[in-house]
Amino acid sequence: MKQKPSNAFIGASWVALLAGTISFCVGLWHANMYLSEKGYYFAVLMYGLYAAVSLQKAVRDQLEGLRVTSIYYGISWFSTLLSILLLVIGLWNADLLRSEKGFYGMAFTLSLFAAVAVQKNIRDIQLFEMEEKKEFTD
Repeated sequence: MKQKPSNAFIGASWVALLAGTISFCVGLWHANMYLSEKGYYFAVLMYGLYAAVSLQKAVRDQLEGLRVTSIYYGISWFSTLLSILLLVIGLWNADLLRSEKGFYGMAFTLSLFAAVAVQKNIRDIQLFEMEEKKEFTD
């Protein structure tokens, strides 16, 4: 039987996702950089969030015996790693203080981790509710 995630874990996951993404975006808003640079970092964040959730879904589907094509699985891994690499390259070449680079790196990492946790919780809740409904109708 599937277990529903606790409300505390669900809340902590959402708070972490919001804290990471909002902090990253507020940092960009106040950063002393060109608008094109801000756009680059924002696009990398959005790409990373999507890639991480996509990878988590592909891995979980495989673990649950659902069919996942090798091309989708490979692209999910590639996209996740590429988003991290793009952030690292951007920060490496950026004219920012080390503390600012660390801030963006940590906010990005927190956001990706939290996006995976939120997606996992949503899926666990959905499976729990489906099993509960199935037991009720049987």
